[in-house]
Amino acid sequence: MRAEFRAGERVRVRAGDPAGHTRAPRYVRGQVGRIVECQGSWELADEVAAGVAEPRVEPVYTVAFTAGDLWGEGGHEVTVDLWESYIERVAEDGV
Repeated sequence: MRAEFRAGERVRVRAGDPAGHTRAPRYVRGQVGRIVECQGSWELADEVAAGVAEPRVEPVYTVAFTAGDLWGEGGHEVTVDLWESYIERVAEDGV
């Protein structure tokens, strides 16, 4: 699978509370971050945990978020590794 996103692009983590296992931490759901790099493609952890016989393989990205955006304070960045299906592109106008 070809990586959809490139370093520097702004993305939003999909909001919601999926049934079953997810590797998308609640504190980044709905938040906007920046792609740092693609880590390669890996089996989707959600499907592995659910016992899917042939889980999807997706690109995994390191995404950076400002601590201030996540917690209202802090001048540093927080990075989280996220599968491609967890994120969506943010339009240039931020929507």
